[in-house]
Amino acid sequence: MITPAWCRVMAAYNAEMNRRLYAAADAMTDADRRAERGAFWGSLHGTLSHLLWGDRMWMSRIAAWPRPPVGMSGSATMIEAWDALKAARIDADAKIKSWAATVTDDALSGDLTWFSGAANRELTRPMSAILMHVFNHQTHHRGQAHCLITQAGQRVEDTDLAFILPPSIFEAAHA
Repeated sequence: MITPAWCRVMAAYNAEMNRRLYAAADAMTDADRRAERGAFWGSLHGTLSHLLWGDRMWMSRIAAWPRPPVGMSGSATMIEAWDALKAARIDADAKIKSWAATVTDDALSGDLTWFSGAANRELTRPMSAILMHVFNHQTHHRGQAHCLITQAGQRVEDTDLAFILPPSIFEAAHA
């Protein structure tokens, strides 16, 4: 289904897209980042905080990271200060890229079992499906963040995966 190389490409894309979104959001005022804009997580800040929360929650299950300090309902306000949120995002992206560098075919062929607070029960799913979900979740909420940034009058750099990652990332995937 997916490969270790795919995980590395997606981790690199995730980090680069987050860099681009946060750079565009830096041009906004804090009030604009926090303005209620009708998004699922309310504001741009809330959306980006939830996205970090989701990455931390999934990586706590996948790679034994510490669990986020709040549940999903508190994810939009998990980190209140903009500079702290940016620093936490950079740190998480670096750790996700480091984790992706260690993914093996054997790890992808197994299952992940965890207790889901959202479903209020233990679940078991194929690891490959979970990783597709993790990276899809990131793309989903980054799309919302991109829209919120655009609505606020800012511009995000190009977002197309095939054009923003260095060719070496793709060459390594074919090696």
